[in-house]
Amino acid sequence: MNRTSYEDKSPGSVVPTSVAEASRAMAGDTTLSENYAFAGMYHIFDQHVDEAVPKVQFANDDKNRLACCSLDGTISVCQLVPTPPAVLRVLKGHSRGVTDFAWSLSNDIIVSTALDATMRIWATDSGKCIREIPDPDGSELLCCTFQPMNNNLTVVGNSKHNVHVMNISTGKKVKGGSSKLTGRVLALSFDSPGRILWAGDDRGSIFSFLFDMATGKLTKVKRLVVSEGSSITSISARTWISREARDPSLLVNACVNKLLLYRVVDNEGTLQLKRTFDIQQSTNPIHSTFCPLMSFRQGACVVTGSEDMCVYFFDVERATKAIVNKLQGHSAAVLDVSFNCDESLLASSDTNGMVIIWRREQK
Repeated sequence: MNRTSYEDKSPGSVVPTSVAEASRAMAGDTTLSENYAFAGMYHIFDQHVDEAVPKVQFANDDKNRLACCSLDGTISVCQLVPTPPAVLRVLKGHSRGVTDFAWSLSNDIIVSTALDATMRIWATDSGKCIREIPDPDGSELLCCTFQPMNNNLTVVGNSKHNVHVMNISTGKKVKGGSSKLTGRVLALSFDSPGRILWAGDDRGSIFSFLFDMATGKLTKVKRLVVSEGSSITSISARTWISREARDPSLLVNACVNKLLLYRVVDNEGTLQLKRTFDIQQSTNPIHSTFCPLMSFRQGACVVTGSEDMCVYFFDVERATKAIVNKLQGHSAAVLDVSFNCDESLLASSDTNGMVIIWRREQK
């Protein structure tokens, strides 16, 4: 390959490979702006109206099933196709607001955490609660995530600054699977192999832990202070950002009016700031995500909510004018965003309890 032809590219930009060129040709060489153009609202769900919906998430490898949790104490499972879109069932049992939930890998169960100091395990097909597990500290539970290689284990974060690895079959915490942070635990994310866990708190710190696959034990290895006293409200890990940029990366919301993209520089989860994107976030628990498909185009996209009632798409490789698209339609701060598996639909939720489904333009 003639290397000199790429020397005029900006520092930190990626060198296209022949594989990337070929895949881009298959995709018709659409730009990111064209690729993330939306035809407008497909549907609005208002079953949780008047109470915030902190989390919205499509089921794994699924185009049409979506769940939302609400501070009204319920979780709703919705179906988008066949039309008209409908609420399939409402999971009721928590006595206070539901803060977070996660689909299991096979989508047969949902685990949820709530301000009533319990986590619950739900059968998604029937909507029945299989198990209720009290927080080991009797504290408000604020976030949860499945261990990606072992869905028998779920990690939860609580308001007494603790992270606990829980065995959802026994309802017990795993020995050696607990650790203390510097504040209330608001965000959790594993890397895809499940070996590193990152946890963020409301004092501005992100901790990385090594996870022992055999025992479920956590070993605290690194701490990064993002911004003293600012809440870390969202952490998402991605092994590859795009076909051309194979950086393991972490996307973080931290109440600093910016979306932060970190490079994971070693196998202990050490973070190095790669770049930032301007959004409005000073107080609300806003979330962001990587677009699920590895890009066929140059560059790669991330999506975030914002306190200015918009959904933003950013190209992580573009040096200037990184905003690829901006969706307007919410009448309150947008808290979470989720793509379905083929990126044909995007869901977003807000502090007023509105969930909007956006349909991408079909090329």
